[in-house]
Amino acid sequence: MTVVPKIDVRDLESVRAAARQPDLVIGDDWVAPLGESDELNERRRRRGLLSLHRSPIARKIITFNLIALMLLIATVMYMNPSRDNLAHQRAKGLVHEAELIADVLEAKLQQDAYVNFLTGDGINVPETIAGLDLRGGVHVSVYDVNGFEVTSTVGNTSDTLITGLSRPERSTPITNFLSNMWRTLANLISTSPDVSEAQAGSTLQSFAGDCVKKAMSRDTLVCSDISDGRTTFVVGSPVLQGSNLVGGVAITNARGELDRLVAQEREQVLRLFLVGIVLSIGLSLVLASTIANPLADLAAAAELGRDKNARKMSPNKVRIPDLTGRPDEIGRLSGALRGMVKALYERIEGNEQFAADVAHEIKNPLASLRSAVGTMRVAKRDDQRLKLLEVIEHDVRRLDRLVSDIANASRLDSELVKEEEEAFDLLNMVSKLNDFLGKEAEDKGIEYIADLPGEPIVIHGLEGRLAQVFVNLIPNAISFCEDGDAIRVWARQRENRVLIVVEDTGPGIPSEALSKVFQRFYSERPEGQFGNNSGLGLAISKQIVEAHGGVIWAENIRPTEADVTSDPLGARFVVGLPI
Repeated sequence: MTVVPKIDVRDLESVRAAARQPDLVIGDDWVAPLGESDELNERRRRRGLLSLHRSPIARKIITFNLIALMLLIATVMYMNPSRDNLAHQRAKGLVHEAELIADVLEAKLQQDAYVNFLTGDGINVPETIAGLDLRGGVHVSVYDVNGFEVTSTVGNTSDTLITGLSRPERSTPITNFLSNMWRTLANLISTSPDVSEAQAGSTLQSFAGDCVKKAMSRDTLVCSDISDGRTTFVVGSPVLQGSNLVGGVAITNARGELDRLVAQEREQVLRLFLVGIVLSIGLSLVLASTIANPLADLAAAAELGRDKNARKMSPNKVRIPDLTGRPDEIGRLSGALRGMVKALYERIEGNEQFAADVAHEIKNPLASLRSAVGTMRVAKRDDQRLKLLEVIEHDVRRLDRLVSDIANASRLDSELVKEEEEAFDLLNMVSKLNDFLGKEAEDKGIEYIADLPGEPIVIHGLEGRLAQVFVNLIPNAISFCEDGDAIRVWARQRENRVLIVVEDTGPGIPSEALSKVFQRFYSERPEGQFGNNSGLGLAISKQIVEAHGGVIWAENIRPTEADVTSDPLGARFVVGLPI
């Protein structure tokens, strides 16, 4: 990194010229030399995914993503039709088994013989039921026509002997944990006493007897019962001898069988969502890091600049990280902050330059005043004293004009921001100025020509401020003209812009002054007009025009544009404004 040896901070052009040096690095692009502590880089090194818990944005991203996922889980678990489907399929299977057992009993009956299930007349019910190969842990009970239980048996609970049907029992730790939590909470709230397995079995047998009695009065009937968090199906089917009712069959599924199947299905869903939660947290952390970390860098850079400026009299450059390569709002924010910081530093440097120029301009009349006052003390003749008083009066007027123009220039920025833009007819405003200022030119013997279109041109802006621009340009042209010269003010519309031109037949502008006429306090005046202008009029005009999104420039009028060395025929000031 190279350093320009001489940079005058009071000279804005000196600073900008130094910034244009190819090897010079300042401001936003400055990189700390090796070995120098960089607080922002140190914060970045200490930062990681786990440190995002200190970021409110990161916490919100993770929280809202988890809330959405939890709501999805709750909705799926609540509306999941797997339990209903399993219950329906199991109930259909029990119906088929109950009707099949009833058909077996009916096939054993003799059509004309007396049948009594309880006494064993006509059929040996226990022997017939014992001969059935029942599976799945179902409980089968046979009742006589009066509803007394004749026999009962429980099917084999193992399907391992059947090829292709056996499968390993899947564990359900997540479902069991949640179920135990729910059961514990329910027990804390509920006041009903616990029911033992024996009591539950007795109750279930009574429930099965009631179900088969109802079935014997109509047709096959499915009854369901939920107790102790377990679902049990009972299917009752009548046994007929021809058209006579001789008994009934009740078949009950294994206790908790359906709940185990549902638990296994829910375990699959919960494991899937558990993986989803882990992935959601991980992706949320990555997403949060791409949002929170850059924002933290931007905030930290601004805070470091603020804290350093608060601790030291000479403020350091605020180095905003360059994230403009990101195609999102953070990239836009980084670019906006960098542009804002750059504009602020340019404003600071401009204010420093302005203050230096003001001090320089005020020193000139003050030095003249000091000299005149000192000379008056030794002047003896009245004519000398009168001459010195004229000098003092001229310098006082010059100071008063200078201070007034400086005050107007310093307030211009804030007033341009505060005032509200309105639509107005630009040509009507210029026409009124022509009527007023044209008389001043004619009184001086100068021909004043106004060439404006007949149709109005409406623009949005500050009418009073734009009028100030032409109040500066037209009298400026009058001051450079003499008797017999001419001034022409004309306007033309060019697509989405309008050009207003003020040109004169005066001496023109020196070539070396064309690039300086809009600088503050620069004045290129004839000898007789020294001290009558502050040199701020054109600078203020340029500031107003640019605040409206327009441009202003000065040029000489020449006989032919091909010959730039020919004597100018006059000066031309062009103002371009958007429509």
